[in-house]
Amino acid sequence: MKNNPQEIQYTELSNGIRIVSEFIPHIRSFSLGFWFDIGTRDETHTDNGICHFIEHMLFKGTKKRSARLISETIESYGGYLNAFTSKENTCYYGRGLTQHLGRTFDVIADMVQNPLFKTSDIKKEAGVIIDELNDIEDNPEELIFDKFEEIIFKGNSLAMPIIGREDSINSFNHTNIKQFHKEFYGYNNLLISVAGNVNHEEVVKLAEKHFQGNTVSPLKKRRHVRSLKTGEQTLVKDISQVHCIIGTSSYGYKDDERLALNLLSNILGEGSSSRLYQAVREKEGITYQINSFVNSYYDVSAFGVYFSTNEKNVDKAVKIIHREFQKLREKPIGNKELRRIREFLKGNMLLGLENTTNRMIRLANSMTYYKRFVSVDEVIEKIEHVTAEYLQQLAEETLNENVLTKVFLRSTDEQK
Repeated sequence: MKNNPQEIQYTELSNGIRIVSEFIPHIRSFSLGFWFDIGTRDETHTDNGICHFIEHMLFKGTKKRSARLISETIESYGGYLNAFTSKENTCYYGRGLTQHLGRTFDVIADMVQNPLFKTSDIKKEAGVIIDELNDIEDNPEELIFDKFEEIIFKGNSLAMPIIGREDSINSFNHTNIKQFHKEFYGYNNLLISVAGNVNHEEVVKLAEKHFQGNTVSPLKKRRHVRSLKTGEQTLVKDISQVHCIIGTSSYGYKDDERLALNLLSNILGEGSSSRLYQAVREKEGITYQINSFVNSYYDVSAFGVYFSTNEKNVDKAVKIIHREFQKLREKPIGNKELRRIREFLKGNMLLGLENTTNRMIRLANSMTYYKRFVSVDEVIEKIEHVTAEYLQQLAEETLNENVLTKVFLRSTDEQK
């Protein structure tokens, strides 16, 4: 599936709003995202969680729409509306049939510009988000990833959880939420991304209609991450299994090496034919889930291996993982395996493009991190140029004891 350059169009309005679109003629729908370049990384310890809190509050009503009317306006025409907050941006997005693009655009534009931030809604939503926080605390598979990044990014705002902390969540009020929104939801901080059977000029006209005037957010200064190696840390929770991550910080979006890092992750633990899945689960049968991961930000990634097992098999699993790390450091992978992981990565990418929301997100990420559209063909070409020797060199750099951090989540009983 190739991208014709004419299908991708980009416009920057005089007020700073950027618009990128991809025309897909053979479907009858669209995915539309409003991306604000603001996330957890731009918070302080005091207001940690405020980006995520504002994301929730924008669904609670505007000057002309109640919370119920916001959802009904979209859903009554078969559409879908949602949002998410990451550590580097916040996205409000909708899907629908092509003829309802204007309706969806109108609703989201109203939400992001005219929220009410009622004190009564803030108090209720604080309770909802604290329940969400407690759900994370009760879910070791999710909690351990937050703790891992908290440890390897210590001293940087990337270490903070997206959802925030209970004390910071309870501190939010009409005044500080409104001020944060006013400061960081400026037009120069907004990227509008849309993929589907849409006309680019129509999207531009909708933006000009709904975003009049000029609001400006200050340029953000994000501190770069200082790489840390913290050895081994154990966290105690009332759980039945032991959960573990072995990993490190590595290359981010701005680095050419990140694509090779994804290939290395594929070799290790993505898919049932990966080395760790075969060695730990299939051969030894000592874990139900084991996988590698790359969570990327602009200048850094969290890279590693996650698994869970019972207490008696933890040491054995860790030993096998380190053995597989050693193999990758000491010997280049064979041509057959290299071909397999190249095809696996390309296949995942191309299959993802069957979904308009994935294409909309890809457009936005491309413009956010690279300031241009990176075509599928360009990515495939780069994948083909990653050699076995380079992957071995990357393994020597990232899969050795000098840089790895181990984080364990264990039950209280196992610590006695």
